[in-house]
Amino acid sequence: MNHKTFFTLCTFCLLATTLSAPAQAESAEAKTVNKTQQLYRDHCAECHNEHRLGGMGPALLPENLKRLKMKDAATVITNGRVATQMPAFREKLSETETRSLVDYIYTPLEQMPVWGMAEIRASQIIHNKASELSDKPVFEVADLLNLFLVVELGDHHVTLLDGDKLEPIHRFKSRFALHGGPKYSPDGRFVYFASRDGWISKYDIYNLKLVAEIRAGINTRNQAVSADGRYVMVANYLPHTLVLLDAKDLSPIKLFEAKDHTGKTSRVSAVYTAPPRNSFIAALKDIPELWEISYDDNPPAGFGFWVHDYREDSGEKITPDPFPVRKIEVSDYLDDFFFDQDYVNLIGASREGKGQVVNLDVGRVIVPDLALPGMPHLGSGITWEYQGRTVLATPNLKANNVSVIDMESWKTIKNIETLGPGFFMRSHKNSPYAWVDVFFGPNKDAVHVIDKSTLEIVKTLRPAPGKTAAHVEFTRDGKYALLSIWDTDGAVIVYDANSLEEIKRLPMNKPSGKYNVYNKTRYLEGTSH
Repeated sequence: MNHKTFFTLCTFCLLATTLSAPAQAESAEAKTVNKTQQLYRDHCAECHNEHRLGGMGPALLPENLKRLKMKDAATVITNGRVATQMPAFREKLSETETRSLVDYIYTPLEQMPVWGMAEIRASQIIHNKASELSDKPVFEVADLLNLFLVVELGDHHVTLLDGDKLEPIHRFKSRFALHGGPKYSPDGRFVYFASRDGWISKYDIYNLKLVAEIRAGINTRNQAVSADGRYVMVANYLPHTLVLLDAKDLSPIKLFEAKDHTGKTSRVSAVYTAPPRNSFIAALKDIPELWEISYDDNPPAGFGFWVHDYREDSGEKITPDPFPVRKIEVSDYLDDFFFDQDYVNLIGASREGKGQVVNLDVGRVIVPDLALPGMPHLGSGITWEYQGRTVLATPNLKANNVSVIDMESWKTIKNIETLGPGFFMRSHKNSPYAWVDVFFGPNKDAVHVIDKSTLEIVKTLRPAPGKTAAHVEFTRDGKYALLSIWDTDGAVIVYDANSLEEIKRLPMNKPSGKYNVYNKTRYLEGTSH
């Protein structure tokens, strides 16, 4: 080999090495990315969506993880998360794999999906025209207000139950992963469902038919129906919006961006209707604000931001915003909240367990540090009269007790010790008892029955040893209490609410919740929104 040939060959080899190095590095990086994506598909996608947009679990995007630090996210993946369905992966994932998943979920999407008014409007489906639906039920029952809807998460169905005969009437398929509980029209004829992936469905109970559907978000938290039955408000985790719909056919009316005066956006923790106020109340998850949105045709003077009736310079008539927003600053984030029976005071708490009381009439926090250290599940809180005063009782998601609080002094009367953290608590104005489950921990098959006059546990039921027992709802008259066994081979168990004896079992596929029309439309003190 001559000198010239040797030099040419060396140059070629050097050039080939130089050119291939980035390609090899890129290939290694691509392999790492592909491996992480496969880990996500294997362990996370079932609950959080293949594209991280949320499903049974929340969206896993940096925009939706603002309050969770990366190191804390690694801990959640490793150890699970208290008071959620998030399992621990310490036995399945190495530390390196966990770190790679954390990096992945905190990486922005190349293109964030847009879901604004145009997309919402285009998604609307009209299944049956109102003019073609009969005003008379196609089935016979003694009391249309004593019907129940049972959500069966096991196979995404809903069962309509006769509350007098305590027998199923009809079973129909729902959207995937319903969340937040169905909401009824004031007369109980229509029911509105919200799924985790943003679909809102209107169902006609009388005709056993879907009326309309629309996708109001990508990852939805819950919905509320106005007390007059005209509107549906949807709270979204993604995008950061509230969406107002016409209850007739779910046509979109208005989109509210959940953001503060600086432009910072937020997920919406929850939205509920406040009947005597003719308004929706919404809490923001990433901004310490509470919003009251009026649907009153004549909102109170000074409510929200109202423009002057006329422009000062031209005298031009200005139409005021028909859905004004009143923003109230709070002392901490509100992940969950609860109203007193008059809808004057709102009791809220953060995931960290800090409680506060907001007076909606004056628009400010009146108790900045309510004693609720166990992370209360206030969405399941109830009230009753105890020794001449109204008390609030709530299970705690991080503590083995039920907190009982005087709603005048806002002092804790008692912490009732339980066998573990609870999720749901229910009673009825005609019942002497309050029922609370032990949803989390080794005693998940236990349900405590509390005497409301003594604040003592009088009985602990274990209706299906080893299986989760949760969520009690009463019949309209409070005579029977219905309890769920959260299992694919589960059941709704009917108890005599006074003797506490079991009456019957109705087989169901993981019945997560039962919702009585009368109790839910009258907002009785023993039930939730």
